[in-house]
Amino acid sequence: MSAPTASTLERGLAHVTSVVGQEHTEFVDETLIAAPEDAEQISAILRFANEFGLSVSAKGSGTKQSWGNPVEPSVMIDLRRMQAVREHSWQDMTCGVEAGCSWAAMQADLARHGQMVALDPLWPERATVGGIVATNDSGALRLKFGGLRDLIIGMMVVLADGTIARTGGKVVKNVAGYDLHKLMIGSFGTLGVIASVNFRLHPIEQHSRTWTACADDAAMLDAPLRALLDSQMTPSSIQVRAGAEKSALDIRIAGRADSLDNYATRVQEIFTPLAVSESEDAVWSARQDLFDASRAFVSGDTAVLKASVLSSEICAISAELQRWAAEEGIEFASVAQANGLMTVEVKSSPDSLIELIGRLRVRVRRSGGSVVALEIPGVLHGRLDVWDCSADSLPLMREIKRRFDPNRILNPGRFVGNI
Repeated sequence: MSAPTASTLERGLAHVTSVVGQEHTEFVDETLIAAPEDAEQISAILRFANEFGLSVSAKGSGTKQSWGNPVEPSVMIDLRRMQAVREHSWQDMTCGVEAGCSWAAMQADLARHGQMVALDPLWPERATVGGIVATNDSGALRLKFGGLRDLIIGMMVVLADGTIARTGGKVVKNVAGYDLHKLMIGSFGTLGVIASVNFRLHPIEQHSRTWTACADDAAMLDAPLRALLDSQMTPSSIQVRAGAEKSALDIRIAGRADSLDNYATRVQEIFTPLAVSESEDAVWSARQDLFDASRAFVSGDTAVLKASVLSSEICAISAELQRWAAEEGIEFASVAQANGLMTVEVKSSPDSLIELIGRLRVRVRRSGGSVVALEIPGVLHGRLDVWDCSADSLPLMREIKRRFDPNRILNPGRFVGNI
């Protein structure tokens, strides 16, 4: 740390302590960590950081801090004190939640009125609302209910200069101005610090069942998947799981208890001649299991990728991955949602990982897809561009960053094109 930066951080410590209190301020590894209790305190911290050019990151529980390019901020805003479900208008089926609230805690509060935010992100017991929104995380429920851009109706954001911006509203039907909150979703904290979020809600699905069809090759699941998506049934979730030696397709359908047997019969008909059996809800943790397995390896030779592909290519690409893995002797597993989002875990040497990721990117670009390396071994940082962004969109994204954060203090370098 340079002497000017150290001097500025000493002043920052005094300033931040006066704002959030000494018990909520500390230094850890040359980073000033502050835990504000509201948007006004976040604003005061950002005004100081912006004035003196100090880099800033925000975090909840830190479950996704490894995603994107690494950042070593001078100031870390810890949102652990901002955990409240501030408003639950159950009659209007909306709620307002502070960014530091864990997803599971929010859902438990909403469940008292039989409602939920219809999204199933990773690590719901620990992951916070702000982090989930900033990384645009979602699970298999996205097939039926949409992603965060469909579920968020408003937001409070603190911009880099300390401005507190309120976007959207508290009602579902709101056409007042530009949906600024949609720009914040998936921005990885590079445009503002999310303080609170307003969601539209859905009733909790009371009765549901899950069925699984198994096959040796993912390509064998392609025709049944197309038939399933073309049927008049409305599944809550569909996922395709593929490994080196076997594949499976899971389908979850919710409805009236007395109608689920009929759905079971129709599912059996669609997947004939493949074997279909009823499964436990545990199969829907398959995507999270890939991340957990990756983080359990201590050898540092595992990567987790997020591929965006056409729904019609899920099985074909899964089958190609199976063939590549067999040819190259690579360990791999994938979980693909029916909307075209694939999570792929690959275990191999660093050079082989770079080659396979490049090969997969070439493959999915044919139909306009992309591959983001969410988690990679440390030795690959600097050797691999974790983002897979079209050069055509970079100028626009850089200009948005310049307008929102001209001094580049918010997570500098973490996002696409080192934004």
